[in-house]
Amino acid sequence: MADRSTQGGGGREGGGRDVGGGPDGDGGDGIRTFPFPVDLSVCGVGMQVGPMEPGRTWHANEAIERVHRIDFHVVMLFGEGPVRHMVDFTEYEVSAGEVLWIRPGQVHRFSSTEAYRGTVLIMQPGFLPRATVESTGLYRYDLPPLLRPDPAQLAGLRAGLAQLEREYVDTTTLPLSLHTSVLRHSLTAFLLRLAHLAASSADAARDQADTTFTRFREAVEKGFATNHSVSAYADTLGYSRRTLVRAVRAATGETPKGFIDKRVVLEAKRLLAHTDMPIGRVGVSVGFPDAANFTKFFHQHTGVAPAAFRSELH
Repeated sequence: MADRSTQGGGGREGGGRDVGGGPDGDGGDGIRTFPFPVDLSVCGVGMQVGPMEPGRTWHANEAIERVHRIDFHVVMLFGEGPVRHMVDFTEYEVSAGEVLWIRPGQVHRFSSTEAYRGTVLIMQPGFLPRATVESTGLYRYDLPPLLRPDPAQLAGLRAGLAQLEREYVDTTTLPLSLHTSVLRHSLTAFLLRLAHLAASSADAARDQADTTFTRFREAVEKGFATNHSVSAYADTLGYSRRTLVRAVRAATGETPKGFIDKRVVLEAKRLLAHTDMPIGRVGVSVGFPDAANFTKFFHQHTGVAPAAFRSELH
């Protein structure tokens, strides 16, 4: 879905900062980066965990419903929904029981924060040791931000977050150094669950994309002579147009329309090269009842007219 937000824009509000190499330190794209809000952390530790609810302070005096970057991790486990949230210029619709994981440097934008209900975890990149960072895949930007745990996975994530929140707010039982150490261990346990979910979701998405493309390819092979409509194929196969676009692009690097057109052109070339069919009949055979439309289509995709293509072969 198209992003309708305004990138960058305007002066600096509140305590956020700009980074990068542009004239305002924004990397040249006008998108501001918000730092980890350490002033909102209990005891100043490098993480926060607590409820998402109306009135929550995400960043002091910051307009978080505008496009911005963050230099820390945000993990939101939603208790209600749906909520629309943009990450790297793709809008995701997140429902109850689903997780959104936003990594440092990613561009994102909140919708109305009143709709955000559930639990949120945020953490500085340096809060965990390097070995933990590597084992939990904190910088796997190839993994999807939207995660859909099954009931058992969701129960484990909720239990892990609840335990982490209990440790986070308990500042009296242990000295600060031990308190911080316990938080790191509890956070690691939670992130290992989350990382496993993210990796398995990516594998499932690749499998689904493979399946989707295979079905589309087979449908095109059967129907290209009469059907050149991406929407019609999507409807027949039971996919959204967006799902089809993603699957075909992942498999071939091109759009579904481009894939269909290549198959039509290939068949037209075969008929022109290996039969004596009149050009008008060749056009009809690949879905163009009007000869002029077929000639225009063929020339657009090959750079030559059908008659010229045929004559070059003889």
